[in-house]
Amino acid sequence: EASQSISWTVAVIEQTAKVVDEQVEAQLSKLNEMDDDDLERLKERRLEALKKAQKQKQEWLSKGHGEYREISSEKDFFDEVKDSKNVVCHFYRNSTFRCKILDKHLALLAKKHVETKFIKLNVEKAPFLTERLRIKVIPTLALLLDGKTKDYVVGFTDLGNTDEFSTEMLEWRLGCADVINYSGNLMEPPTGSQKSGSKITKVEKKSIRGRGYDSDSEDD
Repeated sequence: EASQSISWTVAVIEQTAKVVDEQVEAQLSKLNEMDDDDLERLKERRLEALKKAQKQKQEWLSKGHGEYREISSEKDFFDEVKDSKNVVCHFYRNSTFRCKILDKHLALLAKKHVETKFIKLNVEKAPFLTERLRIKVIPTLALLLDGKTKDYVVGFTDLGNTDEFSTEMLEWRLGCADVINYSGNLMEPPTGSQKSGSKITKVEKKSIRGRGYDSDSEDD
């Protein structure tokens, strides 16, 4: 009887173990199926997001984003600003050396940040606009959101007050104004953005068509 009892107990244990194994396998199989479904849904959502992003990018490019362009008049300015949510406009003058420095950095950022329109306008062709926006220092960047001027980068003061600032420093400053999608740390500017021994240039008074403008460059 003892032997039969032990055999029966072993049989029960084996049967129980088999049932547990089957249940575990069933659960694992179910989990695997769920994971596949989740992955499939994730893939579909990702694909949809990529399609949407590509469509948005094409729309931006059709509006002149993706390149740093010069506009020729005040009317062009209003048309460009009305057409895009994020706009960076460089108010420049040919004789101001620091404007050429900004040109180099803005051309790079225009390609990187397609979500934002980067344009430039000669202040000599825009006396009404420069007066309206109270632009007194050249160069000045007007940063616009939804057609309204949100912020200004006046001269190089916010960029370390040096000609040697990096593109990353300007990118950070634009990110602080929320005019580009900035992925870095907004709490502090990027390190190593300027070279040691950089000189701080003085401000000189100049005149454009009888109007007084401060020039943020000693090379004028």
